[in-house]
Amino acid sequence: MITIRHSHADGTLIEGSRRGDGIFEILRGLGDNWRWMPSIGRIGIRQSRDRVAQRGRIERAAAALRAAGHEVAVEIDESDRRSFADAEADRYDRAEDRAEYHGDVAGRARQAADAAYGAEDGILKHIPPGQPILVGHHSEGRHRRDLARADAHRRRGRDEVDRSRYHEGRADAAASYQAGRESIPTTQRRIAKLEAEERQLTRRLNGTGLALHGEDAPASGAYAERLRVRLADIAEELVYWREHVAAAEAAGVKVWSRADFTRGDFVRFLGKWYEVLRVNGKSVTIPAMISDGLVVTRDNTRLSWTDTVPYDKVTGRKSAEEIAALLAEAGRRAEVAS
Repeated sequence: MITIRHSHADGTLIEGSRRGDGIFEILRGLGDNWRWMPSIGRIGIRQSRDRVAQRGRIERAAAALRAAGHEVAVEIDESDRRSFADAEADRYDRAEDRAEYHGDVAGRARQAADAAYGAEDGILKHIPPGQPILVGHHSEGRHRRDLARADAHRRRGRDEVDRSRYHEGRADAAASYQAGRESIPTTQRRIAKLEAEERQLTRRLNGTGLALHGEDAPASGAYAERLRVRLADIAEELVYWREHVAAAEAAGVKVWSRADFTRGDFVRFLGKWYEVLRVNGKSVTIPAMISDGLVVTRDNTRLSWTDTVPYDKVTGRKSAEEIAALLAEAGRRAEVAS
């Protein structure tokens, strides 16, 4: 008996399978993100924890396994849940574990590389620099063997250096996971995405969305229940991330919004200052980004169109007077330098 079990807390996992029994090969061929998870010794759908069951993938997996002659049961329990805060803390803990693991592997690889290069040097130091192989001499065989051994150590050293660099990169990525995830601009974009999803799912649930043919009908049955589960998840996530932004702002982190700008101000984006042509709900309108100079205005841009900068990508603000003073100072410095 093969059981495909999904719970909110554990994700979608396969039970009753052992490595090498062919189950993984069947599932991998479906292209539905089934993975062997060595940390728990199970097959599962990657990144399925704390999410609504992906029923289409589960049903395709069950059908493929039954077609291969296996008896399959499917169990889905959306009530076994953990709070989003607990799930987020668990993600950070696992990132720390990954950073430690990859750091250890990188350290061992560096040591192996040093040992390999040391062994190469130990062999070559007995061969005078530039010494050719004396063909026919009694030393020919030993010379060739020494060069082959030295070359093998060199290759191993290079392989271990590559291995070390790979795991160092993985360790760095894991170590910076929490900081990247809690970045305020990243969090603002995540909130906007969650809000958009919330609106979309609410329309589907209520039947107020746009349909290709006629009016949408309100969702019902199991589909409606899945929508409610996901909407509950989104509501909890939004509370968590909004509180995170509010706490960061209270701690002194600048969170830009339309309240910070008026028309004629200048916004800093990608190292340049752009005149604010219009202040919108989620962005400011600026002259074309593809423009010359440190300060870009409506008058000095060489292109006719406009672009927008969302508030989560703003890195600074100055008034028109401050920009004028900045340009005047730059002009004085240029005169002194000339």
